Amino acid sequence: MFRRSKSESVPDASTSPTSALGPEQAPPGGKGRPTPTRKEAEAMARARAKPPRTRREIAQAQRSTRGESTARVKAGMKAGEERYLMARDKGPVRRFTRDFVDARFSFIELMIPLLVLTMVFTYSGNEGLQSFGSSVLLLAMLLVVLDMVLLRFRLRRELAVRFADESLKGTTYYAITRAMQMRFMRLPKTQVKIGQTLPEHYR
Repeated sequence: MFRRSKSESVPDASTSPTSALGPEQAPPGGKGRPTPTRKEAEAMARARAKPPRTRREIAQAQRSTRGESTARVKAGMKAGEERYLMARDKGPVRRFTRDFVDARFSFIELMIPLLVLTMVFTYSGNEGLQSFGSSVLLLAMLLVVLDMVLLRFRLRRELAVRFADESLKGTTYYAITRAMQMRFMRLPKTQVKIGQTLPEHYR
């Protein structure tokens, strides 16, 4: 009397929860939800992060923020972004001056190789080589001075045409100090190549 009928003992596979979803709708690996994107994962990680509570944690967070800000400012200065530049580098006049200096070959580029060559000649013990090295160094210095004079003349002429209504105070000193530096040492970094034609407008 306590026996179940055959129809009650075996459940119908077609009515099970898994089969009701179908083969394409079954939860993959039992996860039951889509994998979050990288952006969503980062947002959840930030939401789970605890705010600094102790004085040490606050100091570490401040140092990290300052470090990120400093790195961002340095990168902006090197790239020549206007908002990150120092006051002496801002403005279209200074930008054109930098590009004008960087687009021309300067004899100062040869000074370091010539200084090394002169030192080799000086310590060679040969009086002829020593005299030759001194002469080459003196000639190079004269060429640098002449180059700076030509730089000032040509720069002032270009500035007078392009920026007739702008103040040109300090541009000569700015150009010469930049030209006296090696290209890889200049800040902001050079944005033009040697011999490149400069655009007409710098506004």
